[in-house]
Amino acid sequence: MNKKMRLLAVPTLALGVVAMAGAPAMAADASYSSTLGQLNGTTGTGTVTVDVQGTTATVNLQVNGLAETFMDGPYPHVQHIHGLALGTCPTSADDANGDGIVSVTEGAGKYGGIQSTLTTSGATGPEEGLNLALGGQGGSYTIQRSFEINQGTQDALEAGTAVVVVHGLDPATAGVSEEVFNSPSDLDPKLPLGATSPALCGNLAAQMGEMPSGGADTGVAQDTGSNVGMLALGGGLVLAVAAGGTYVVRRRVADQA
Repeated sequence: MNKKMRLLAVPTLALGVVAMAGAPAMAADASYSSTLGQLNGTTGTGTVTVDVQGTTATVNLQVNGLAETFMDGPYPHVQHIHGLALGTCPTSADDANGDGIVSVTEGAGKYGGIQSTLTTSGATGPEEGLNLALGGQGGSYTIQRSFEINQGTQDALEAGTAVVVVHGLDPATAGVSEEVFNSPSDLDPKLPLGATSPALCGNLAAQMGEMPSGGADTGVAQDTGSNVGMLALGGGLVLAVAAGGTYVVRRRVADQA
């Protein structure tokens, strides 16, 4: 695996990873779904269904209209099933420092820590939370796969607190200055805050008359609120690697005839 595709030194507390031990108990068969709401100026959309049989979850995630490219390639959006908190999505009111972006840690009080990572293939544990090689590629993509769910995911689904979050903002629509977008991420200071912050979010509500014991909230928040080269993210804005090894956003200079 290309080492550049895996983000390094991600603080455990910032990710909100909950360590799970032992094999999961048998879960009740159930189906869950959500229409994902927009956060941090995102204009994209998403839907997700999770069908559980025993300890196997079959996920169908469809995303459209997010930031398209990153490092001259498809944008590797990461997405997770969070849970065991309030089971809802943050809004602009959760922007504790008032910088205009609700960060991962600012939203974690609502949606909780990572229980499962919705990767395109391979492992699905919390430790894959920022594995770009296994993220959804581009601005529109589908993830369809089945995997064994851990105890934390099972508990969150059954309690009604499971929330799907898709990460990665477009600087053209985030509604903040380049300085704010490029400020250090709460997950890894070498990355821009905007590139790791939540873009889409929705509570996984039980279907077909089954309600989790904790009840279900739609959780849909509509919120309008070095020299490696250029990382195009659309809308005339680009990310570039600065000499100090951090990523910054600059406006694209129009080609001259």
